[in-house]
Amino acid sequence: MNDAASQIPPVVRAALDQSGVDYEIMACDPELADTATFCAHYGHAMEDSANAILVKSKTGEEKFVACVLLATTRLDVNNVIRKKMGARKVSFADPKETRRVTGMALGGVTPPGLPPELPLWVDSRVMERPFVILGAGTRSAKIRISPDYFHRLPQTEIVDGLAKDAPG
Repeated sequence: MNDAASQIPPVVRAALDQSGVDYEIMACDPELADTATFCAHYGHAMEDSANAILVKSKTGEEKFVACVLLATTRLDVNNVIRKKMGARKVSFADPKETRRVTGMALGGVTPPGLPPELPLWVDSRVMERPFVILGAGTRSAKIRISPDYFHRLPQTEIVDGLAKDAPG
């Protein structure tokens, strides 16, 4: 096991191994873990990187959903997500809520290892990539994996229009 692989939380490693999908663990300096910085420093395209973001309802029953989108896009929180959650208002989960719901720290949330009861919505554009680079549950590593991985998770729903192009 390389140094980067040893940094990955056991729950993330177990989820990856159980999926049957090939993956690569990539070392990352924790200071360079933010997506744009990581891509620029290590020479990866932003459109090959995906972010996992936890969203919550702010009205009615407390609901959470994890969303995966390409780094070149932004979640359509006020339209698609709000309507799909059936909430009047939604927002991004704060660091404490993120840790409580996912077991992971903000900035380290990754689909492998998420609780199976947590809905996972994946923007359809993610599925068009030959591979995506995800966080690894730690700022010391990233995961390079086929988007086919998401089809292996029963709580996954592929959503058209979940994200829109980022400005600029």
